[in-house]
Amino acid sequence: MADGFARKPRREKKLIAKNRSAHHEYFIDETFECGLELAGTEVRSLRERACQITDSFALIRNGECWLHNVHIHPYSNGSIFNRDPDRRRKLLLHRKQIDYLDGKLRVRGVALVPLELYFNEDGRVKLLLGLGRGKKLYDKREDMAKRDMQREIDRALKQRSR
Repeated sequence: MADGFARKPRREKKLIAKNRSAHHEYFIDETFECGLELAGTEVRSLRERACQITDSFALIRNGECWLHNVHIHPYSNGSIFNRDPDRRRKLLLHRKQIDYLDGKLRVRGVALVPLELYFNEDGRVKLLLGLGRGKKLYDKREDMAKRDMQREIDRALKQRSR
């Protein structure tokens, strides 16, 4: 740099946990990025990627959005400062977003599903929250058939290009 100041390289998103079954169980219509209200030892534990969000869900109660059933393992060096690993955590969303989601959740069969937990470019913990409609069994079978068909096509194209 000409002015003597070196710019820090922009970090990329660092994935902590992913809910792999969410796309199998739900049609994801919209996604929202939100923050979490966490304690210091929880953030340190997340840096060790000690988290499980598979069976988790979000609810809106009294104008606030809460995340349930997320297990963040206790920090190894946390001692008395560790919090309950299964406690519910507040999600940080704008008021308009909470009101919008509350209106959408009043429709039957719609749920707030956590998709990914990650550190963003600034090093803050973020949650990708999906607004999902539940899939029926025949929808799941249809998706599996499409996936198998695409796999067969890719395999044939790979064989042909050799």
